[in-house]
Amino acid sequence: MRLRILSLLAAAALALAGAGLAAAETNAWGVTLPPDAAPASQQFVRLMSFEGTTADFAVSVYKRVGNSYSSIMATPFFRINKNFELEPVGVTSYENSRDGKTWTFHMDPAVKWSDGNPLTADDIVFTFQYDADPKHAWDFAWFWSDLVNWDDAVAGKVPVTSIGVKKINTYTVQFTTTVPSPYFLYKALYVRPLSKAAFQKSGEYYNNDPATAVSSSPWILTEWTKGKRMVFGPNLKYTGKLRPYLEHIIIDFGPQEAEFNAYQNNEIDMCDAFSPANIATVAADPQLSKEYHPGFLDFRTFYLGFDGFHKPFSDLKVRQAFAKAVDRDTIISKIVGRQGMAAYSFLMPGFPDSNSQALKGEFPNIYDVKTAQKLLADAGYPGGKGFPALELALRNETPVNQAIGEAIASMLKDNLGINVQVSNKDQKVFMTSLNAHQLPFYMVSYGMDYLDPSNMLGIWVSGGRHAWVNARFDQLVKDATSLSGDKARRDSMFKQAEKILVDDVGGIFIYHQTPGDAYKPYLKGDQLEPDKAGVTAWHWPGLEDVGALNTSIYVSRDVPSDRHM
Repeated sequence: MRLRILSLLAAAALALAGAGLAAAETNAWGVTLPPDAAPASQQFVRLMSFEGTTADFAVSVYKRVGNSYSSIMATPFFRINKNFELEPVGVTSYENSRDGKTWTFHMDPAVKWSDGNPLTADDIVFTFQYDADPKHAWDFAWFWSDLVNWDDAVAGKVPVTSIGVKKINTYTVQFTTTVPSPYFLYKALYVRPLSKAAFQKSGEYYNNDPATAVSSSPWILTEWTKGKRMVFGPNLKYTGKLRPYLEHIIIDFGPQEAEFNAYQNNEIDMCDAFSPANIATVAADPQLSKEYHPGFLDFRTFYLGFDGFHKPFSDLKVRQAFAKAVDRDTIISKIVGRQGMAAYSFLMPGFPDSNSQALKGEFPNIYDVKTAQKLLADAGYPGGKGFPALELALRNETPVNQAIGEAIASMLKDNLGINVQVSNKDQKVFMTSLNAHQLPFYMVSYGMDYLDPSNMLGIWVSGGRHAWVNARFDQLVKDATSLSGDKARRDSMFKQAEKILVDDVGGIFIYHQTPGDAYKPYLKGDQLEPDKAGVTAWHWPGLEDVGALNTSIYVSRDVPSDRHM
């Protein structure tokens, strides 16, 4: 009887094969691949980025490989999907206190580290105390300034054990802010723990070496060949609920200028760095045009900033002159093209409380060369005479943004008689100088970290990265940030604050990025389908652990047979 059953099963299998229906394949985690998926051996994605010094957000934000590509080995509290909705990942539930200041999170006890240790509240508290430690000098410390005692701990005035991050029990952790924090869930997207045990055993860079790497996500570091590439493979000891299709994520190290050629040569599967010439090539090629997908990414705005604490930019007339001498329309039409729209405010259209169209007609936003020249003359620099030598610093920018920098320098020379040299600086050097208020004039960008105006406008509050102070702006943003129960009033306060930012020329807003990512047509997945706004794109934050793309994406059967890791 047993032999007869086996024969029947074999016959059925042959019949299915004859009908072109192969048995469903599973990957390393035992996940059944979609019907149109390529074999598990092809479930990898290849990227290109600059080489950083760490893979962990808590060690450094701006020194990570590619700034984000390598942040894939932690299970965060939440992740965000293509519709900018939060999805719990590392927590099972959470609640907020009546006064709005205390958030309690209940962690998922099923999640463990690859070394067998559980992921607990101790890891969360340890990570936050490490980031608050002035000896660490974390480059993103400002982000958690609303936590109790955070700033004082960062300044070395109080011990890190006093910050508003507290273990309640093994799997429960509590965050307490100095003011009501209606926005905090979106900030909690960045609760990305380090392993306390691995850190204490192997040091803060334990995730730089496959031999000591410890992960709580589906992936773990399997290779980091300096100067060449980084590879993440399956963490077969993963115990959480995420079940990806991709088995490997490969990051080749290379300059941004090489990315488009590598994409055209089928050496990588996604490209997000384009020169103006590259964009023209895309527009002229029907296939590349299909593979190019503009999106809103992280609502990023590129802007000019100043050292407003010292001459010449401490003079409002100088800042106004610069603002009125920059022709945004020419920059968009000649350089940016489909990758952006003119910016007249910091908040991009579509972002909560954006008021871009209303601010378009504000005095500093109107391109007017004659008025710009008069303002500069009134400030004591007629025709640019006596104006100090000026450098426009860029932050390791793409060819497109380098071209924008050169265009702005040319406009300032032609319209104001001011000589400006453009310098595309190393990212670390730039950020160190920016945070120390040592850049007289620069172009930089900022994109949202969480979907609330308090995030975007909050970086302009005095004491942060910008050498600009306006007491009324500070008060409006601080009050609106903690205001609960009156959304209309809160929205109005943020709009008033942004108008002050524009009128007082805290910065000159050049363009909102609508970046095109090119990716191969064999990359599929729900997160690559149109979002609720109808936008089809490689949605922010890409393959990072705080995004939903990494478990949605897969490689279809359309992939070339000669593609290899």
